[in-house]
Parts: sequence; C-alpha cells; structure tokens
Amino acid sequence: MKTHFQILIVGGGNAGLSAASQLLLKDSSLDIGILDPSEKHYYQPAWTLVGGGTFDIEDTERTEASVMPDGVTWVKKGVETFEPEQNQVSCTDQTKYTYDYLIVAPGIQLDWFKIKGAKEWLGKNGVTTNYLYQYAPYTYEASKLVKAGGKALFTAPNTPIKCGGAPQKIMYLLADNFRKRGILKETGVHFYSGGGVIFGVKKYAEALQKVVDRYGIKTHWKHNLVEVDGANKIAYFENEKGERVAETFDMIHITPPQSAPDFIKKSPLAVVDSTTGMNPCLGQDHIPPGYLGWVDVNKHTLQHNKYSNIFSCGDVASTPNAKTGAAIRKQVPVLVENLLALKKGNEMAGSYNGYGSCPLVTGYGKLILAEFDYDNNPTETFPFNQAKERWSMFILKKYVLPWLYWNRILTGKA
Repeated sequence: MKTHFQILIVGGGNAGLSAASQLLLKDSSLDIGILDPSEKHYYQPAWTLVGGGTFDIEDTERTEASVMPDGVTWVKKGVETFEPEQNQVSCTDQTKYTYDYLIVAPGIQLDWFKIKGAKEWLGKNGVTTNYLYQYAPYTYEASKLVKAGGKALFTAPNTPIKCGGAPQKIMYLLADNFRKRGILKETGVHFYSGGGVIFGVKKYAEALQKVVDRYGIKTHWKHNLVEVDGANKIAYFENEKGERVAETFDMIHITPPQSAPDFIKKSPLAVVDSTTGMNPCLGQDHIPPGYLGWVDVNKHTLQHNKYSNIFSCGDVASTPNAKTGAAIRKQVPVLVENLLALKKGNEMAGSYNGYGSCPLVTGYGKLILAEFDYDNNPTETFPFNQAKERWSMFILKKYVLPWLYWNRILTGKA
C-alpha cells in the first residue's frame, strides 16, 4: 500500500480536485494523492434553485469516482490528525501518510449543534435548509405550507458561511413565488440575520435593499437562531443584547452556523490566539464561541504561515474573503503556481487578491452578479452594471455555471 506522495491533498471537493487537475496539467509526472472518504460529489450552488423549485436535485449529484482526476491516487479515508513536523497525516483508521507538499482543502463544517432542535425537525413541519442535499427539495414543499396571512422565516448566522448570499437567494425566490401565487402582500416574509447589513459591498447592498423593499421583507439584524420548536412552529432568536426573541412560522429556512472542520480546529495548522500564541481548540470537542480555527495561511500566497510546504485554499483557509466556488477558481491557480515555484526553488510570484463572486438570485429569471475583492471593491467581469437584475445572469447561474463546473473547473481547465 502506497503511503508517501509528492503532493498530498486533503479534501476531494471543488478546491482539492481543481488543484490536483491543474497541477497535473502543469506536470503530468507529479505523484499526487487525495484523501477523502466521500462516495458522492455535489454541485452545491444549485441547491438554492432546487429549493426554489426550478432545478432537479439529481442533476447536482455525481459519484466521487467519476470526478476524480486521472493520474491521482484516491485514498478513501478521513483525516484524524496532522503531524506537520514529520510531514505526516494520520487517518481515522490510524494509517499514516507522508508527503513532500500538503494541500489542505476539506471545506467547511455545518454546526447544527448550535441550534437546539434544528437538526431533529429538518424535513418536518416546515423546517428546512438548502445546505443539505436531502432537504433542499423539501424547501419548495415547505413553501407550499405558507398561505395568505402566513409567515416565512429565513435565517443567517453571524459566522462565515459557504456562499454568503445563499440565505437571501432562497428568500427572494420564494418571495417571488408568493407573489406569483398572489399571497405576497398578506404574507410575512422575515429575514433574521446575525449580521448587521444586507451585503458588505455598498453597490450591491443598495440594489438588494430595493429587492427587499419590493417584496416587503422585514429585516431583523443581529439576531441569531438558537432554538427551533418544530411541534409548535416557533423559532427562538438571541439579539445583540442577549435577549431571547420568539417568532412563529409556517416555514423556516435555516442557514446553520459554520466553521472549520473539528479535525482542522484541533490541529497545529489552525490559526492560534494572537495573545497567547496557543490554539484554544486543542483538547476541546467544539470551538469556543466566536473563535474559528481556519488553516493559517498568507492571504495572498496561500502558503501556511508556519509550515512552508503546506498550502490551503477553499472554504477552510483563513483568507478573509467570501467563501464561494468563484473564490476557489481564483485561488487554485495561485496556489498551484506558488507550490510549483517552491518545489523548483524559485520565488513565489502568485498573489490572490481576495476575489469572490456571489450570483444573487433575486427572483425567477432575475439575478445580480456581485463580484468583489478583499477591499470590497467591485471587480466585475462584464461590460455592464452587474448590480442591475438581469435575466441573462440568471441563465448563467442556472445553465452555464453548472456545465462549467463539471466540465471545465473540476478538470482544471477554467
């Protein structure tokens, strides 16, 4: 059994597979291993459209084997610990693998345990989420429980999340659905967010506020969902004063708090407390409130700040950008360029500017394409105002981007 690789990649999602594919396109002789126990691979950006009743969930799923790049060794195991001083990774079955270079890209973790009752009620009594494959179709079914005079709640946590716009996208889609059904004016659509603004980039925030006003959505800032009573259809939030707020619902779409996977938080690769120089997650089952143990990398080079032969990209990296697939598409070429330069003893010239993109669905056939960098400056691709709702951008989201993902991005060609 092979246990050493030139380049070992932890994670077989978008980031890991794209990195492997691009590395092999640059040098087909590279000896690459990918550690990931998953049997399925998902195109998660389409789950919003599934929840809105306008995309088939089955089209978002493929086998992991079918997307694994030719020329890599797929090790179907999960990681338990890292021993970077020994260039070694230990798996959950106690097998150890060594490497010359390591890429850490296992994605992000959904922390359902932070919301009492949420996981137990998913898929029942109007409680749903688009963040899990099995419940995205139920989101559309749950929307049918909302009648004139009813109430639909949509939540967003105060943690970083994958696709920061997703909590809003499904809200706008279903609000448009209520409009088409003729019940929007009588229906209460509420957005409870742990954040304080509709969007971090002023240009797009102004456009989205017009969408919120058009649908008559009631916003509640600095409110985090802490409990769901599915039997009585009551959601409990905690505001910034620590007060508990109750709200009834006919349906509730939950975006759970998210963080780096536990095995990353507890590892030597995680960001340490700047005041103590220690990792507060070691020896604990869960991350302390407000502390996120992302992989500690330089935000431009994507190289680990302590271990020079380790890189990270995607949702798990400590880069302060939007955690999106579009960000991965810009990060991976930088990582690949810098890793190969380091391998050859050359200076690392690749630099990631924090690019992120959020295709903000604002209704059926309507989309605002937000693109921005670390400084929240718009960095738009097309020669028109992307803050304007457009049918063409909705078509891009529904048809073009899924095709690009499966056929070009995962294969390293885009």
